[in-house]
Amino acid sequence: MEADVCIIGAGIVGLATAYQLLEKQNDIRVIILDKELEVAQHQTGHNSGVIHSGIYYKPGSLKALNCRRGYELLLPFCEQNDIPNEICGKVIVATKEEEKPALDKILKHGLANGLEGIRKISKDETLEIEPHVNAIESIWVPQAGIINYKSVANAYKKNILDKGQNILLGHKVIDIKSNQGEVIVVTNNKEIRAKLVINCAGLYSDKIAKMTMPDNKIKILPFRGEYYELAEEKQNLVNNLIYPVPNPNFPFLGVHYTRMIEGGIEAGPNAVLAFSREGYSRWDFNLKELTEVLSYSGFHRLAYKYWRQGLDELYRSYSKKAFVSALQHLIPEVGMDDLKRGGSGVRAMACAPDGELVDDYVILEQKRMINVCNAPSPAATSSLAIGETITEKAIKHIHEYIKPA
Repeated sequence: MEADVCIIGAGIVGLATAYQLLEKQNDIRVIILDKELEVAQHQTGHNSGVIHSGIYYKPGSLKALNCRRGYELLLPFCEQNDIPNEICGKVIVATKEEEKPALDKILKHGLANGLEGIRKISKDETLEIEPHVNAIESIWVPQAGIINYKSVANAYKKNILDKGQNILLGHKVIDIKSNQGEVIVVTNNKEIRAKLVINCAGLYSDKIAKMTMPDNKIKILPFRGEYYELAEEKQNLVNNLIYPVPNPNFPFLGVHYTRMIEGGIEAGPNAVLAFSREGYSRWDFNLKELTEVLSYSGFHRLAYKYWRQGLDELYRSYSKKAFVSALQHLIPEVGMDDLKRGGSGVRAMACAPDGELVDDYVILEQKRMINVCNAPSPAATSSLAIGETITEKAIKHIHEYIKPA
């Protein structure tokens, strides 16, 4: 098969990229490949469904810029496509005096990122919003909301198919070869010949990138996030979204409470190294993939830096009591019998050889290739903006490699 652009990965970023590309350049042929039999089967379909405001991210970073822009594009898209969503707001809660400086830093980031209406609120004001929370001070974030990102991804898919383009499911990419004037993407079913290839492979983005960038040192580390579901009779304890102040010494947001757009309350997630790239269960194990992680020098440095927090997260994965204890810091009334195990997701976290988790989106270009090598949360909220960013790069390639019909 032949295409002008071949996109690898039918998660929300790959689909949003195709959607934006076709909005800007509707006279090209696009093929999307995915090894699964449905779209949005991994990170997109396993996240907590939060519409992120952009409050946490370093001002000027790709995360900050794309989250704010993505938010502005997402809401009208949902309205046009009848996708249920709700801007309900959230509180970021300090439960201890020593958390106040971190709360101040988050507020400064939010203001610098252009959020309006965010403000510091007292304990009494917090209790007016979330009456059962344990708080000494909070930030009120009116922009935060809830949604089902699988519904968003399926709306992108419908739009792409309606434009006569191809989404080939059950096509696992095995190799990528450069030929005179084109790139050949080899799958388990067929070969795709394209002028430009865009890698949006998520948990396997580093492996796809290595096919054409063997010197790329970034490696994806899979971190599983596990959730509990709050019993129906206790769902009155949570009105909307309740987040803790993140541990500044650990690169995750911490366990929190999320009201779901379909109903119900999720509590979580933790952050534990998965023993497989798609290891959604505590018992999933892939020896080859785990060996690759454990032999990577960047992981050694990361583990040395965060070994204590990592052990705590691992313990919480297997101990319900420990998980519940973490949740009780936010809502003391939640007990062991009020929670049952829910779903889980796996985050694709890019790690550099120096042991640092890459804290921003990473998009690497080479001739006829664009590699999205890191697109963690808030990539779902940011998807249309990331798609827009990739499209700008892709159009430059298109004008160079693809002659007008």
